[in-house]
Formats: sequence, structure tokens, C-alpha cells
Amino acid sequence: MTHLADAGQSRRARRAKSRARSGATFIGVLGELFLTVGVLALLFVAWQLWIGDWIGAAQKNAVGSSISQQWAAEFDTPPASTPTATPDPTVSATPDPAAEPVILPEAKNGKVFGVMYIPRFGKDYQVPMAGGVTRPVTLDPIGIGHYPGTPMPGAKGNVSLAAHRTTYGKPFNKIAKLRLNDPIIIETKAGWYVYRFRNLEYVKPSAVDVLLPVPQEKDVKADGRYLTMTSCSPMYWKSERIVAYSVFESFTPRADGPPDVLEGVK
Repeated sequence: MTHLADAGQSRRARRAKSRARSGATFIGVLGELFLTVGVLALLFVAWQLWIGDWIGAAQKNAVGSSISQQWAAEFDTPPASTPTATPDPTVSATPDPAAEPVILPEAKNGKVFGVMYIPRFGKDYQVPMAGGVTRPVTLDPIGIGHYPGTPMPGAKGNVSLAAHRTTYGKPFNKIAKLRLNDPIIIETKAGWYVYRFRNLEYVKPSAVDVLLPVPQEKDVKADGRYLTMTSCSPMYWKSERIVAYSVFESFTPRADGPPDVLEGVK
């Protein structure tokens, strides 16, 4: 009887140890699964915040460069029926800083009309600009959006733009790094429009008066040419808007070639 009791106790002890080992194994596997999920989540966040943005920015810059090259090629290639003109040595090749800006028609939603260069943001910065400020049509896939109803580059009034500060290539990520008199150049088929940065301001998302013809001045007719760039602030949040104001400096027709301020940028 003693041997039978000992055998029963031994079997129960083995079963208890087996259950303990099974429980430990299950907890270990579950822990490894949670750890793996956590690592994958961190990798996804890293992709979204850094790697994906870096790739998105490079893609947008490449598209902007391609658009610029296409406009240059179209201008340099005369129609087959048009003879090439002989250069007149009496005409100066120096761009006229007082050239009257060519004002393009307002671009439709998602229609690319320009490329923006901001040397402060890097030599490779050349981001496409398109009509509209909706995320799915303009801001996410293209880059910089133009607020409908506001003037086009070079026109009197307030040319108003928007872009992401984070994600989707984050075109306005470095907007807070702008310094007084930094050049902001917009290229279109017609030529180059140069603006000079003046100041930054932080406002509530409801402060739409920054888009007025004279920013934040109601019922005032514009007698100057302004540029307003808007984005989210702080980064990764939407509680405020960061606004960068600039003033128009000059227009360079395409026939005169790129302005000096672009030297070494492209």
C-alpha cells in the first residue's frame, strides 16, 4: 500500500510539474509575442516619422527638379516652324529687377503650377506646388498647396500656401528656422518670383484672417505683394498654426534665366 501511495504521489507531482512547465512556456511565448509586437510598432513609428518622411521628401524634390527641367526644355526648344532668332549684342542679358510679374491663372485643385525653392531648407529643396489645400488631392501626394481664392505668385495681395510640417515629406518642416531676409523662390513656366522672409507668428487654427489680402487687416485693400506660408504647430499636433510672412522682391522672366539667388541651389 505504501508503494502504491508513493507511486500516486509521484504521478501527481509529475503532472503538477508538467502543468507548471506548460504554464511557464505559455507565458514565455506570450511575452515574446508582445515583445515582437512592440518592436514592430516602434519600427512602424520610426518609418512614419523618419524613414518614410526622408523618402517622401526625396521623391518630392525629385519631382520638383523634373518639372523645372521640363519647363526649361520646353522654353529652349523653339517650334519647328519658328526660325531661331539671332542674338542682338546691343541688348543686355542682365535681368531687369523691375520686370512686371507675369500672373498665371489660379490653378485648379491638384494642378501643379510651380516649384518652391528655399535655400535655408537645403540645396536639394525644390517642392512642387499645386492648387488647393486638401490632403488627399494636394498636400499628401504633391507637397505645397495654394489656398483657393488667394492671389497667384507675383500678384498684389496675399499669396497663401499650406504644407505639412510632419509626414508626407514634410515640406514646411523647417519653417521655424527661417531667418530675416531669407529668399523664398517660386518657379513657374513664366519665370521666377523672389520673396524675402519677414517674420513668424503663431495663431489659433480659427485665425483665417492671416489669409486676408493684407494679413490680419480687415477691409484693407492690398497695395503690396505678400506671401503667407501656414503649417501645424507644434509639430505632431494641430493646436496652433505657425505662419511665415514674406514680401515680394522681384520677378525674373524665363527668357532671362534663373535669378542669382538660385546660384548653387539647384
